[in-house]
Amino acid sequence: MQLVSPARRGKERPENLAERIYAQLKDDIFEFRLLPGDRFSEGEIAERMAASRTPVRQALYRLEREGYLEVYFRSGWQVKPFDFAHFEELYEVRIVLELEAVKRLCERPAGELPEALEQLRRTWMVQPEERLQDGREVSRLDERFHCQLVEAAGNREMARLHAEVSEKIRIIRRLDFTQGPRVELTYEEHARILGAILSRRCEEAQLLLKTHIEVSKAEVRKITLHMLHSARQRALPAQG
Repeated sequence: MQLVSPARRGKERPENLAERIYAQLKDDIFEFRLLPGDRFSEGEIAERMAASRTPVRQALYRLEREGYLEVYFRSGWQVKPFDFAHFEELYEVRIVLELEAVKRLCERPAGELPEALEQLRRTWMVQPEERLQDGREVSRLDERFHCQLVEAAGNREMARLHAEVSEKIRIIRRLDFTQGPRVELTYEEHARILGAILSRRCEEAQLLLKTHIEVSKAEVRKITLHMLHSARQRALPAQG
């Protein structure tokens, strides 16, 4: 975990300090520097971050509200263990919302398609040499692709709920883009989904979309289990 000098701490506004601590801890969780099940105290985080307990506590409670941490009032904090059954449920909600969004988009008259679809076409329906190779950036664009599909359907509550689900599964979903072939496949699959929507082939678009999400989910689960095992193996010598 990154350490911060007292000199830098003294120059930061309290709200900025809490935000930085939050961002650092969230990154530590996402990168498996803090593992599911790991326990720690506010004092340990305050010492590592060279900060007082107040901004640390603000950051920790924010992460708890978002579902990444659990608090035990007599024994400190714990990184929430992975609950794959919960992730399965979130993926199911995501699929329902996205399939309905595709249906609504395909039912729109040709002249009423939203600009968002044209933006997505320019991003994903490109030649192989124009494709990005940075897994992190493609991961960000992939999440945006799916969110924009739902937003384009025109129901703000559907879009809000979908954004919340996307945030909750991001911790594992982004791992799909640590594998080179998955980056290439994402471009190809997104292009086929968009092509079917633009041509009003609703059932085909829905099938392509559902298959795309299901395959990604299966890959992510395998990668997550492997990374957790590897991270725990690396942690064993330090614990010994």
